[in-house]
Amino acid sequence: MSTYRVAQVTDAGGPLRIVEREVPRPGPGHVRIAVEACGICHSDAAFVNAALPGIRFPVVAGHEIAGRIEELGDGAGQQGWQPGDRVTVGWFGGSCGHCTPCRQGDFVVCDNLKVPGWAYDGGFAEKTIVPVDALARIPEAFSAGDAGPMACAGVTVFNGLRRSSARPGDLVGVLGIGGLGHLGVQFAVAMGYETVAIARGADKADFAKQLGAHHYVDSSTDTPVAEALRSLGGAKVVLATASNSAAITATVDGLSHRGELVAIGADPQPLGISPNQLLMRGRIIRGHPSGTAQDVQDTLEFAALHGIRPMTESVPLDQADAAYQKMLAGAARFRMVLTP
Repeated sequence: MSTYRVAQVTDAGGPLRIVEREVPRPGPGHVRIAVEACGICHSDAAFVNAALPGIRFPVVAGHEIAGRIEELGDGAGQQGWQPGDRVTVGWFGGSCGHCTPCRQGDFVVCDNLKVPGWAYDGGFAEKTIVPVDALARIPEAFSAGDAGPMACAGVTVFNGLRRSSARPGDLVGVLGIGGLGHLGVQFAVAMGYETVAIARGADKADFAKQLGAHHYVDSSTDTPVAEALRSLGGAKVVLATASNSAAITATVDGLSHRGELVAIGADPQPLGISPNQLLMRGRIIRGHPSGTAQDVQDTLEFAALHGIRPMTESVPLDQADAAYQKMLAGAARFRMVLTP
């Protein structure tokens, strides 16, 4: 019997433990991936803690998967995939194809979205089976360890910016320069925006400049963030990557006329925004989800062209729980990546 290892959680909030399982065959329209790397995203905590409906234990989390196709299920080869192809799978782990959003071609907001670690076993493992519509090709310029985080963190900021109202030359603020934000700054600069990095502490200024930011706003000073943005002319877009509703709220009055707040940092607390802040200046607030497999591929190709990479720390699979705890503690700089 052939086996493989996974890092699974057996009870809500429990530790990640290594167990062996029998290697499964992929079903119709699916492929089995030999996992080479998988990023640890803060959203994985929602699965580990059963904070979302329909979580079934044991849970194998991980939705920043990179590896090679090992075996094709029936029909998978008809879509151009072959064993050995380098692929990545992110938050978008497949769609149902028949709900209203899917019928309208808006697959990433599918009513039955298949997120790895929620709908099926994720990438905290040596192997995983995924639907073929979840696959994105990895450019040769990318290592597996860099490609995995781009399938969630990378595509979220890339898509959030390219689908915003900002145009080259516009002032764009990136709130937070952590796991999402450090990529957001790099993408914003490469897209031709006058980029403002916003974070807490003067010590982050040099790092923001290293990422390419044209300006840095320290949100811990006496000058309100909104005032700092207005002094620069007002932001056409603020990409809010920080998972802090108070910090997100503080940027709104720094938006220009018709300015847009794009919220991608998750926080259960409500935003403290009044209609009056929006009405007189015609401002917009919207949430932005991740992106489809094609969006992931677009992200990787753009990043390869501009030399954009995530900052990661790789650890072996058998240290999955320690790596996960480091992520929870906010000590990761900036993505923990498991390497089976």
